[in-house]
Amino acid sequence: MADGEGDPGVFMATALPGDPRLLPTVTSAFLGTRVFRDILHAAGVYSGAAGDTHRADVPSPLGLRMAAPAACSPAESFTLNTWTGTFSHTIQTPGYTATHQLYAHHSLVHLMASSITIRRLDGSTHPITIQLQSLFTPQSQDLDLTPGPDFQGAHYIYGQTLVPEVEGGPRPTVHMLWTPIPPSLTLGGEERERCWQFLTAVAGSEEEAKRSWSSGLSLAAAGSLHRSHVRSWAALRRGCSVELDGPLALRQALHGCLYYLLSAIPPRDSPGVPFHGISPGGLSNGTRGEDYWGHIFWDQDTWMFPNILLLCPEAARAILQYRIRTLEGARRNAQEQGYEGAKFPWESAATGREVCPEEIYGAQEIHVTGDVLMAFEQYYYTTQDQKLFQEDGGWELVEAVAQYWCSRMVWSEEEQLYHIRGVMPPDEYHSQVDNSAYTNAVARRSLNFATDLGRDLLLPVPEEWEDRARKIKVPFDEERKYHPEYDGYSPGEPVKQADVVLLGFPLMHPMSAEVRRNDLEMYEPITDPAGPAMTWSMFAVGWLELKELQRAWRQLEKCFSNITEPFKVWVENSDGSGAVNFLTGMGGFLQVILFGFTGFRITRSSLLFDPAFPEDITKLKVSSISYLGNKLEVTITREEIRMEVIETSQDPPGCPLEAVLESGQRFPLWEGQSISFPTAPGWIQRSPS
Repeated sequence: MADGEGDPGVFMATALPGDPRLLPTVTSAFLGTRVFRDILHAAGVYSGAAGDTHRADVPSPLGLRMAAPAACSPAESFTLNTWTGTFSHTIQTPGYTATHQLYAHHSLVHLMASSITIRRLDGSTHPITIQLQSLFTPQSQDLDLTPGPDFQGAHYIYGQTLVPEVEGGPRPTVHMLWTPIPPSLTLGGEERERCWQFLTAVAGSEEEAKRSWSSGLSLAAAGSLHRSHVRSWAALRRGCSVELDGPLALRQALHGCLYYLLSAIPPRDSPGVPFHGISPGGLSNGTRGEDYWGHIFWDQDTWMFPNILLLCPEAARAILQYRIRTLEGARRNAQEQGYEGAKFPWESAATGREVCPEEIYGAQEIHVTGDVLMAFEQYYYTTQDQKLFQEDGGWELVEAVAQYWCSRMVWSEEEQLYHIRGVMPPDEYHSQVDNSAYTNAVARRSLNFATDLGRDLLLPVPEEWEDRARKIKVPFDEERKYHPEYDGYSPGEPVKQADVVLLGFPLMHPMSAEVRRNDLEMYEPITDPAGPAMTWSMFAVGWLELKELQRAWRQLEKCFSNITEPFKVWVENSDGSGAVNFLTGMGGFLQVILFGFTGFRITRSSLLFDPAFPEDITKLKVSSISYLGNKLEVTITREEIRMEVIETSQDPPGCPLEAVLESGQRFPLWEGQSISFPTAPGWIQRSPS
């Protein structure tokens, strides 16, 4: 390891942060909670109508906390281990240790578990008692809960949410089984060590809750419940391994981001289970008034998705299927505003209808529709998974988005270009503007992708898609050689967050290096320093593109003011306000590493690379980049790039690949054979042979 002591993936403290929002989260694809909290959330379970829709609070028996007798003043420690996906609290005295472990089981996604182990350290024979503090009551402000009969030693409650998202719509049901919590635990005088297991199973049906409970119970009885979770979680971490040689703080931030983001994705062996999207604060947060009520934004599609796609395309597909499932709601949104096709909501919950509490964002921040489609485009070019589009509803979504953009444009006789008027760009300090550069560029990209995909699938493609993509206005100042944010933008006007800089990445809007530099120079000094955390990562990527390594590092360093100690929980804004456990910021940070340091760019025909490291970083190893049915291990230093195909899909079969350098050199990529070449720009593509 480079400088610093200790394991960068294990975060330990002797005291908890004073703000409970900064406690770590334990989450699976279906359940999430903050440690020591008396509520948990279940994916897709919302209560409240329209703008009041929020994650329903499910009472959590897992929020218990150990306390030693007052007389013994023990040493305490708190540890988040990102390698095992487990939080632990340890009480240490001269005579014994008591350890409480808490985790959301990665493969049994309807199960959360905790255990308390008391171990005697000396030869004494007196009983040792640990008190358990718990605020749990089996009631909720969001669910009409009824007790049912006990089952295999578990208490049981079930009920529905109180208010549906849309009038006459479904009210999700929750079934919960849990181990009763005693007020204390005692290690008998003759016992050296004992472990108590506390399980909680939550599901949408009684059958699933009982099945998960029974599975957990039998694993616990065999002493292998925690081990089965660790095995499943460790397999995910190995398959998504990203390692850096560089400053300790950077490596810790990397492992924290990977832990929190990977916790949110479905396990590889659950293709039939519907996924409910990723909100800015994750599944552990989102009660009424917190973390945007648990709604799904562009944060998922633009900021988190690209990392998940490169590391775990099966989970990326599940995210896209969430958008496909909510397509009918998006059609209704467009219809209600007088447009054709589908308009994805600025804030989405279970139905795809707009649930933003403030009308202006839902009405004007329409770039989200293009952001959703860009995720589909990146997925298609990375996987060539035509089944998603031909059989699973993807084409209907692509077509509906193209129809929406066409209906949202108006022709300007004066400029002989199409305009999109009356929008809010990503920079939310401005509203009701015409021709937002980002909005119009993402609309153009949507239409170009819809055209290309339709031709690939041998489907009829309306001529107007290509015509409007070619003729939509993207504002450009010929004199200053930069992109104004919108029509009438005055240079120097303050900007809330990354906006025009997103044209360079991720949009890859055509521009010269001079224009790219001018956009960065223009907007960097006027972007609000108190704005949201993901902003600086996009400036960092831009400067890395231009090989301005110190400028890139200075931008990346700004992210660290959003990372809190000791558990690396991100806050949206550096003053601590906004969403907490801000996965959006983490997604941006990971894109600096996975796309900025590597220079990876997903294009129609290849995966480009052009590495650039700030001076404190000497090596980057990504163990499992997924591309066209292959998994590649890629190791980059300043001197050398090493690549190896470590696995090729059999069903459907992966494409043979080759690496091509700009110099013209070609290197076939065969499974199990490592190749290396001096660090230089190039691309990975389907091998012509």
